[in-house]
Amino acid sequence: MPGEAPALDTLAVHAGRSDLTALGVHAPPLDLSSTYPLPDIESGGDAYERLAGGGRPAGEGGLVYQRLWNPTVARFEDAVAELEGTAEAVAFASGMAALSACLLAAAAEGRHHVVAVRPLYGGSDHLLATGLLGTETTWAGVGDVAAAIRPDTGLVVVETPANPTLDLVDLEALAAQAGDVPLLVDNTFATPVLQRPARHGATLVLHSATKFLGGHGDAVGGVVAVPAAWAARLRRVRAVTGGLLHPLGAYLLHRGLPTLPLRVRAQQAGAAKLAGWLASRAQVVRVLYPGLPEGDPRGLVGRQMSGPGSLLSFELRGGYPAAATVAREVRLITHAVSLGGVDTLLQHPAALTHRPVAPEARPCAGLLRLSVGLEDVEDLRADLARALAAVRPA
Repeated sequence: MPGEAPALDTLAVHAGRSDLTALGVHAPPLDLSSTYPLPDIESGGDAYERLAGGGRPAGEGGLVYQRLWNPTVARFEDAVAELEGTAEAVAFASGMAALSACLLAAAAEGRHHVVAVRPLYGGSDHLLATGLLGTETTWAGVGDVAAAIRPDTGLVVVETPANPTLDLVDLEALAAQAGDVPLLVDNTFATPVLQRPARHGATLVLHSATKFLGGHGDAVGGVVAVPAAWAARLRRVRAVTGGLLHPLGAYLLHRGLPTLPLRVRAQQAGAAKLAGWLASRAQVVRVLYPGLPEGDPRGLVGRQMSGPGSLLSFELRGGYPAAATVAREVRLITHAVSLGGVDTLLQHPAALTHRPVAPEARPCAGLLRLSVGLEDVEDLRADLARALAAVRPA
């Protein structure tokens, strides 16, 4: 209704589609143009300068070139910004390209230092630990962030729920520690359905859009929901580094958003059942899941998050050999990296996504991460039961 903020489920269906009626279409069009006709030299040159500097299209200068602007990508960005409750969003070729752009944008302002809270996705950890982009990282516990901040600190980086331990971080408390330093929150696991970090003090909200936002395992992308000033900085980095999201990828990711709330809640319901069942198995040492009493010691589910999500990890008594057996024996569940899709995926973080992480921060060898899909829970449970039965007693 006019004057009332629509519910998230409504936003998910309609976000990024406000111009369709004026265009005379019902579904978002796919614009694959690599270049655009220019009306004249002067206006074309003005448009180029504006877009290359991180601005938005204006006037009659045209869109110039896909690396600078694309309508299909822009619709997806507008939709994510609406869902996360930020002024704008900027999309990239992958989640890692999005994180790289954030680091480069901060470094361009002379702020090369980052304070980061582990655990993070292994690729993010590796990028920060190596200083590949000229940044320097101080790793800090959640209570030590304020003490780690320096005059040249450009970002505080955290992921909650964390990959792969599902640790939850109190974002309001962390934002208070960060003070004037922008807080970047990787919200991939929660999605805006379960958590909106900008409401809790985050400046930048990052997603590997490959995961839940797309939801079907057929498009790779990243996106950062940000205030307008940060959006201009990130678009400038994207324009000069070429980390753009292809329009077809944006089209597929945008198409995934209308079903995002339905998928997330259904997958979460399945994960909650599997987490309790796995915790009762003799082969399992522990289950890491925010929906279990021990998985949310700060009481953030219901306060910061509306639900515990659909990711869980479990540690096996037999360590690496037991984990390798389960990964090998599943049949319905796919042994593969990635997460957040309609099908259930199982992977071994220490050997795969977190292999480059420093040994002291690497997940234990007996840990498996499960991304629960939309299959019938009883079928998933039967598949896991058969795989666990193949594990030799410790």
